[in-house]
Amino acid sequence: MGLEVESRPSDSPYIERVWRSRSHGVDRMMSIASSHWDLVIWEQCGQVNVTVQGPETTASPAPVPEDATFFGISFSLGTSMPHLAINRLVDGFAEIPDATRRSFWLKGSAWHLPGYDNAEVFVRRMVREGVLVCDPIVAAVLGGAAPDVSERTVQRRFLAATGLTRGAIRQIDRARQAAALIQEGVPAHDVIHRLGYFDQPHLARSMTRYVGRTATQLSARDQSEPLSLLYKT
Repeated sequence: MGLEVESRPSDSPYIERVWRSRSHGVDRMMSIASSHWDLVIWEQCGQVNVTVQGPETTASPAPVPEDATFFGISFSLGTSMPHLAINRLVDGFAEIPDATRRSFWLKGSAWHLPGYDNAEVFVRRMVREGVLVCDPIVAAVLGGAAPDVSERTVQRRFLAATGLTRGAIRQIDRARQAAALIQEGVPAHDVIHRLGYFDQPHLARSMTRYVGRTATQLSARDQSEPLSLLYKT
């Protein structure tokens, strides 16, 4: 009973994570903050739905359809679909029309539904046809490089490509790292030291805002309201 979630990394520079899940006997989850956007395909009672789920800046409860299966591609930071303005997707989503069990309609073309094992093939076609692009400056900065542009330009490119500021991305990703460490049994004081939190109250505020759980609740692994995808980076 609950929400079964499985995920894997990818060797594609455009993909952060590929995941799938199935719901059994749970009607609500805690959707934790994420700086990435996802293409999500879910099926319930034979009905297929496709959505683009934007970045989430806070944790919030979310309904879970009964006995549904989900598949998603979480895209790398800096990757976007230019025909869908990412800033309009922050804390929101866009429905993709005409979805069936075999295909859906995206930017004027029919696309076969991707699966857990062939997500990279699907994404390569997106790139080849110009549906998916990656900002090289954002990718370079995230890789540790210092591109020859002003800080203002970097900030503008981050906002345009991700819908978020660099500061917001850092805070969200740090909170997710902290949550993963706490679930592994790492003491809170060690998490504070490792990730640069000021003190216990600073960690607690971050956990509450971005994960929707306190360190104690994460350690207890309460499954009455499961968390959305959380993985160790």
